[in-house]
Amino acid sequence: MTPIHVVGIGLSGRQGLVTTLQALIDQATLLVGSPRHLGYFPEHAVQHLALTDFAQGLQAIQEHLEQRSEPLIVVLTSGDPLFFGFGRLLLQTFDADQLCFHPYLSAVQIAFNRLKVPWQDAEVISVHGRSLTTLIAALQKGAAKIAVLTDPTHTPAAIAQLFLSLDLPLHYEFWVCENLEGPEEQIQKIAPKTLVDRQFSPLNIVVLLRQAQEQPDPPELDTLPLLGLSDQAFYTFMDRPGLMTKREIRIMALAELHLLKHQVIWDIGAGTGSVAIEIARTTPTSQIYAIEKTTLGAQLISQNCQRFQVNNVHLVHGQAPEALANLPQPDRIFIGGSGGHLREILNYCQSQLALPGIIVISLTTLENFRVAGNWFDQQGWSAEYLQVQLSRSVPVSSLTRFNPLNPVTLVRANRNSN
Repeated sequence: MTPIHVVGIGLSGRQGLVTTLQALIDQATLLVGSPRHLGYFPEHAVQHLALTDFAQGLQAIQEHLEQRSEPLIVVLTSGDPLFFGFGRLLLQTFDADQLCFHPYLSAVQIAFNRLKVPWQDAEVISVHGRSLTTLIAALQKGAAKIAVLTDPTHTPAAIAQLFLSLDLPLHYEFWVCENLEGPEEQIQKIAPKTLVDRQFSPLNIVVLLRQAQEQPDPPELDTLPLLGLSDQAFYTFMDRPGLMTKREIRIMALAELHLLKHQVIWDIGAGTGSVAIEIARTTPTSQIYAIEKTTLGAQLISQNCQRFQVNNVHLVHGQAPEALANLPQPDRIFIGGSGGHLREILNYCQSQLALPGIIVISLTTLENFRVAGNWFDQQGWSAEYLQVQLSRSVPVSSLTRFNPLNPVTLVRANRNSN
């Protein structure tokens, strides 16, 4: 008979287990678990081992195996022992042949079923004794469903505070599920700004469900900064929320463009239109042409122009360089995306850019960096390269750390009469 049985259990205690598992526990020669788990079996006559120190607990289990001729050890764990549970540590300590697992419903399963939301595509992240790095990455890519296993440090309030600090152009429903299957079970939908001031039972799980972008009232223009609009202020791609030129990069790109009044500016690969709109608000006497190949991107540009009430951005829906034909001669060109046609775009831009003109390119890959560098060298342009590596502060409970953004290279090239 397998000497160690690992039994998952919920807040319903003994009555939540099938009769065969109840009988197995009754036959145990050693019952192991947290004080809360052992409390479900106060009548059990054999030795109880409270797991307050994992190393000591594992040693005690090993000693029991060696001392008993026919040991039957039952280890009680929450939910599924092999789902962020004690089972992993047991497998690292004992041979797999010595172990048998009997999973119960995990808190994640129960939470999604309470919410009546399919969860096969959910990202399940444990921050219990772990860093927030994986959760930050899931939020930044806009995962549709996220379940977060919390701890006393990374509480629901701390998770809400983290989400707000990232300033993402996303909307999530926050659900806090407490004491699942227990008499004090409670499930609440709470706005992140309200959640940061709330406290909950230590037995909780947080579920984040991404929502379609709301249609908020237009911002009060007088309250917006003259330069450096928040990323969250823009409508963006639901499936790729990070696909926009970030606020800090926009500010530097505008500085590199050396903008003047009454200019014509091309924004190639405009995406959501964030750069074009910043330029339009900074130089209202200039005319900006936002070139975007995707239909969704074109829609977002139109929505964002309406949102910020700019009327000097002209949408051009098409693929560069073909879509650049018949546009007014540009004084400045910003290239935020090239769709794999950077060399062809630069060739066309060279034939159209007014003298003395400036091209600024935002690059995120080494391949495009090499293409741009080789092209400017071959054409005899004067180019400067700015490597930008930024980090934003994010809260970690009562502390703060820096979370890096993807590095970006800004290329500033001047076309002169030579």
